[in-house]
Amino acid sequence: MFEVVIGLEVHTQLNTKTKIFCSCSTSFGDEANTHVCPTCLALPGSLPVLNKEAVRKAISFGAAVNATINKRSVFNRKNYFYPDLPKAYQISQFEIPIVEKGELFIDVNGEKKRIGITRAHLEEDAGKNIHESGQSLVDLNRAGTPLLEIVSEPDLRSSDEAVAYLKKLHSILRFLNISDANMQEGSFRCDANVSIRPKGDSKLYTRVEIKNLNSFRFIQKAIDYEVERQSAAWEDGKYDEEVYQETRLFDTVNLVTRSMRGKEDSAEYRYFPDPDLLPVEIPEEMYNEAIKIPELAEQKVARYERELGVKEDDALILTSSVETAKYFEELVEAKISPKLAVTWLIVELLGRLKNGATIETSPVNSAKMIELLRRIEDGTISAKAAKEVLDYLMENEGSVDAVIEKLGLKQVSDDSAIIAIIDQILSANADKVAEYKSGKDKLFGFFVGQTMKEGKGAFNPAKVNELLKEKLG
Repeated sequence: MFEVVIGLEVHTQLNTKTKIFCSCSTSFGDEANTHVCPTCLALPGSLPVLNKEAVRKAISFGAAVNATINKRSVFNRKNYFYPDLPKAYQISQFEIPIVEKGELFIDVNGEKKRIGITRAHLEEDAGKNIHESGQSLVDLNRAGTPLLEIVSEPDLRSSDEAVAYLKKLHSILRFLNISDANMQEGSFRCDANVSIRPKGDSKLYTRVEIKNLNSFRFIQKAIDYEVERQSAAWEDGKYDEEVYQETRLFDTVNLVTRSMRGKEDSAEYRYFPDPDLLPVEIPEEMYNEAIKIPELAEQKVARYERELGVKEDDALILTSSVETAKYFEELVEAKISPKLAVTWLIVELLGRLKNGATIETSPVNSAKMIELLRRIEDGTISAKAAKEVLDYLMENEGSVDAVIEKLGLKQVSDDSAIIAIIDQILSANADKVAEYKSGKDKLFGFFVGQTMKEGKGAFNPAKVNELLKEKLG
């Protein structure tokens, strides 16, 4: 039996407006090579100037993972040649990163497991190589985009733990608002270092790096395949022959890893301090401001349970994204009952979002939902009618009140109209009235049901109950 040893390196793009060493825009998806300047292109004489906002965001991350934040850190040159790196070196941090010795906790079989974070350092991203129609092109719009590389300890023991760690990390970055962490756009990318060892052995064996994984599903599949490949090699007596330090890519079609190149070590990168950049000295005022971080998902879950009486499972859904938590809190701040807000957000609204729609793109925003729930609470419409209104608003424009009028869903609270129906029902069911008065209390529900049926759902249930009680004595 083998034990799996996994360490993860995550590159997350910080959501600054400009690049880390120049004033070019970090905008995504624009025409190739339109956000470049002499610094991005490494033209002679151009010099880097550090983006203060990138430093502030790195400090916030360090505070969120209980890390040591180095108030003095250094930028280095990491030397390698590739077409998407015009300088032939990357500006990164090596000996003294801005953040080190952090931690976060994941749930494993109902218990909290600590995963160490070795370091988180600032660096610049490379450009993008495009291979098509028999030619290779390079887009340098992304070159110089600020990255925070977050390196875990080899504390993960399965692909499930790896995904749980990444989801927790993803959530922290989003709730801190330091990265959009959009995996499809490459602003949250993961390299997985995977090795195996006999159970009970404390030695670390040869690790293989799987490069540039950009979905939780592919991360899990890649790790599982690599564990299976290494285990089979060991059992077949071919471990030393087939498992060696290398970088592999994951084939997302065939779900296998393939050799890419031999893995470089730090000596091959020939790190040395960048002579164009002074050491980073963090002012006390900036440090104190940056460590004031917002409430994270885990803290929100605890507060929702404690203060609002929300069940844990519901609280976890509400904090599954920043946008969902914000939507819920806007409902509660508008004095909507937390119980009603939970039901209508989780069951009704999320249940209606289809075809990749999210809470952000929902046609019913929090303001419109507040308007709808107020009409339930003030008795203007029933909960059943509110579902019809919501269905309509998911497909059409309009205010809640206008849709209620259009669909004729307004509840009748007029005493005379309801009393007229009640009198008819009691007259037509004189035998049941007598039974009720002789002690068969359960028949009260029959009278309510008949009245609501005759009112075609338009009668206010509370008013129906009140008037029936008066009539039946």
